[in-house]
Formats: sequence, C-alpha cells, structure tokens
Amino acid sequence: MTPPKEIQKVSDYEWELPTSYKKGMNVPARIIADANLLNSMDDGVFDQITNVACLPGIQKHALCMPDGHWGYGFPIGGVAAFDTKEGIISPGGIGFDINCGMRLITTNLTFKEVKPKLKELVDHLFKTVPAGVGCKGFLDVNNQQFDDIMNTGVKWCVENNYAVENDMWKTENYGCIENADSSKVSQRARGRGINQLGTLGSGNHYLEIQLAKSNNVFDEDLAKKFGIVKDDQVVIMVHCGSRGFGHQVATDYLKKFNEVMPKYGISVNDKELACAPFGSDEGQDYFSAMACSANMAFVNRQMINHRIREGFSKIFSKPSEDMEMNLVYDVAHNIAKVEKYKIDGKMKDVVVHRKGATRAFGPKQKDLNPEYRPIGQPVILGGSMETGSHLLVGTQKAMDETFGSTAHGSGRTMSRHKARNECCGMDLQQKMQKKGIYVRSVSMKGLAEESGSAYKNINDVVGVLHNYGITKKVVGLVPVGNVKG
Repeated sequence: MTPPKEIQKVSDYEWELPTSYKKGMNVPARIIADANLLNSMDDGVFDQITNVACLPGIQKHALCMPDGHWGYGFPIGGVAAFDTKEGIISPGGIGFDINCGMRLITTNLTFKEVKPKLKELVDHLFKTVPAGVGCKGFLDVNNQQFDDIMNTGVKWCVENNYAVENDMWKTENYGCIENADSSKVSQRARGRGINQLGTLGSGNHYLEIQLAKSNNVFDEDLAKKFGIVKDDQVVIMVHCGSRGFGHQVATDYLKKFNEVMPKYGISVNDKELACAPFGSDEGQDYFSAMACSANMAFVNRQMINHRIREGFSKIFSKPSEDMEMNLVYDVAHNIAKVEKYKIDGKMKDVVVHRKGATRAFGPKQKDLNPEYRPIGQPVILGGSMETGSHLLVGTQKAMDETFGSTAHGSGRTMSRHKARNECCGMDLQQKMQKKGIYVRSVSMKGLAEESGSAYKNINDVVGVLHNYGITKKVVGLVPVGNVKG
C-alpha cells in the first residue's frame, strides 16, 4: 500500500492529511505511525479517517493509531472527539463489540511452579470459561438482575461475591459508565446478552497465561507499582467485550440513526458512519444503551476473572488470595465517553470516540484511582497469541495530543479469510506447542485467523507509542497458555 501523495510529515511519528484532501473535511486527519507502519496501512485507513474528519462538531483532528486498519465506518485504531453541543455520536466510532477491552491479573507464582500443571490449568479454564460463537455463560440471571448489571456494572459483582472491592477500583470508571438506562435497550438485545456473562466469544478474544520476564521489564519502578515484582512471574490477560448484546445495541441504533439523519440535516460519506446529534433524543438514547453494553462487558470480564481465580485455586489447591491474584487494570477499547480537554486554550467537554483505541490517562488525572493517580493509568496492549503483549502507562502527552488515547493492540495486516487460506489451524497449534505455548481453541479455522503472521509486529507498534510519548513501556509479556474462541 502507498499513502496518499497529499500526506504531510509532521514529525517522525505524525502524518497529516490536510482539510484540502477531501471535500467536507472539518479538521485534518492525523495518523500516529513511523514510516514503515504508515506504508503498511491499507488504503481503507486513509479513506475512513478522512471521512471521520468530515463529521459535524469534530475537534482538532481525526486520529488513527499505529495499529490502524480498515474497520466499520471508523478505522480500527480511530479516535475522534466531538463537541457535546454541536457534535454527534456514531456507533461506527465505537464498534459493534461495545467495550471490547483488556484485563490483566497478576499472581505471585513463577513459571517454575506453574509449568508442571500448565496443560491441566489451560484445559480446566477451557471448560469453565466458554468460548466460541453463540456460547452461553454459567451465570443464570433474571431480568431484574440483568437490569442491575446494565445500570451498575462491577458494583453488582462486588455485592454478589463475584468480585472483591479492589476489582472495582482497578477498572476503568470503577466498572460503571454513567448514564446507563436499561429502558433504552431493545428486548432483542437483552435476549442476546442475558445468558452470555462469563464468556469469551470468538474472533480475536482470548484468555492467556503469560510470563513477565526480567529482561522484558523496561521500567522496574512502574512494574513494581503494577504488581510485577519477580522474574518469570505468571500473569493472566483477558480480551473480550459485550458480545452479541453490544452487537445488537449497535445494530438497533445504526438503523435508527440512518432514519433520522435527514431530520437533522446530516449527511455522511459512508452509511457506516450513521450518527445523530449527541444532544438529541436519539443520540442520548444510544449513549444510554451503549453505557448498558459497556457495563455488561465490565461484568463479563469480571465473571471470567472469578472463574480464573476458581480455576487456579482448584489446580493449585490453595485460595486465590494466597496466590495474590490481583487485578492490575481493566480498560475499554471500544467506547464513547464525555471527557474534558484543552481545546483552543480552554477546557471543553467533548464526546471522545475510541474505536480499537485505549484510554491512556497520564498522571494527576482525578478520574484515576488514588493508587494510580501519581503515576498514570495502566494501559494493556494485546498482541497476537504467538508474539506477546505489553503493559504500558499513560502520559501527559496523550492528554495534550490524542485525547488521552493510545493504540489497543498490534493491528491486523491480513483479513481473516486470507489468514485461513494461508495458515492451517492444526499446524499452527503444533507449531505453538513446540514454541512452548499450549493453546486450546473451539475452532481450528478460528485459530488460523489469529496466527501471528496476520498481525503487525507488536514491538513496532509499541515502539512508536513510546517514542512519540503517548504511552511509556513498562513490561513485555510472553504467552505460555491460551484459551481461544
């Protein structure tokens, strides 16, 4: 792929398409990448991010992170902030899997202790954390309980003994997005979500046992503050979201927004960018339903966290407290939130859309819990199941330049269809076993779709984020066991 000839280099890690590039652009489109990552981006990224720049009320820039690739409406890796009075809200800027996100749990175990029981542990988690298309969870809740989950998030888990209170404090927004209103969720969405709590689903979702090795620690002081204190320390990472529930909420409101845009005099370059004014009844209804989906996703990951603690306790015959199974953080990467940033010299409320992009708040932000306020927010960046992941920390530069946002993963370079054609799932499973990674997957086709060759080099993406300064490297994490949908 070749970037458009109009693209301008701002710095070694910033590239910009000016408003003259496409009719209707209200702000420039800025891509965070080095030259190699920029040149590897598919053409859809440039078309989509400049379409985003045309949306009403957008502020400063339409942004794309270094893991950016073609998505639905927005590119995956897209970030945009809209004026709360003049701007819009768009499901295409959030994604169908609302609050798809990452969770990282530490233990005091080393690989030496876990290795003899790794296969047994992964097999057990494969049985107790359902994965795959259409899988159902172990939690049986009634409609009133599901309302409580949608409206209060992780607080419900604490009150029902599926979480310790510290889990809530270590979750973005303390595990509850405000403005949730379950009456704005359709019966069809409710029906798709009520039995999916505690499930991974399919696609690129996973539950992974990883190692923090001392030679992969980039900031020892920060690593210790996040609970990484020894060589070969075992940690667990979870990646999933609101599953069919969020998908149905997005589907319902995309249809509604396409119907009402003419009423508000809004036209878009791509019907996948269907939107409504943020302050309109329709925009506020979606915002409330989206918050319900986000809260369900926080609870979904918390229920998986509960099953992980139970599984470790069973396999190692000791309470999870004795293994110090503590949550580092849970962070969303498909969401829209009202946040405050300095724009044109004044602090302003904006609706920040993050689509395959992670919040990366720097130090001193009051929205962070007191433990992390002095150092910044943990950022969990997932790589491919063959190559590893990263724990980073947010910075002040992210607050100044990217609306407190950073990348969410390594980013695909290959479609799922192409990956299936180029890779055999069974061969990949055996290859990973030889590399010391034991993986269980519901589908060999699904496994092939997630081969390391289908993704960008995680170290290249993290290097750009670190060198540009919107997140700081803390520790790299390598996989040893994986449960895959």
